[in-house]
Amino acid sequence: MNLEPTTGSIISEEEAKKMIALFAEKFPKQTVSSFIGSDNVKKILEQEESIGIRIYNGYDEEVQKISLVLVGVNKEEEDILKNGIIYDRMVICPPACPKVGLV
Repeated sequence: MNLEPTTGSIISEEEAKKMIALFAEKFPKQTVSSFIGSDNVKKILEQEESIGIRIYNGYDEEVQKISLVLVGVNKEEEDILKNGIIYDRMVICPPACPKVGLV
């Protein structure tokens, strides 16, 4: 599979809600969602070589929960690591959940 700036698929609200509910059922004590600000997303995407973002599942031992790690990806389909911008430590739900959202 080739990685392109257009990789990804739009899904319906119903599909999203089903996937989120199934995750909650299988992993009831894990993080429901993570929030990262648009300025930080832009910093990853604005790296000279970046064609997109790869999102890794990580585990934060401090809070004992799944934690997402975001890193830029170049056209060779490799993570941008040397002097690259990598993010973690986002705002998680719970406790910071939306009043109206997918859950």
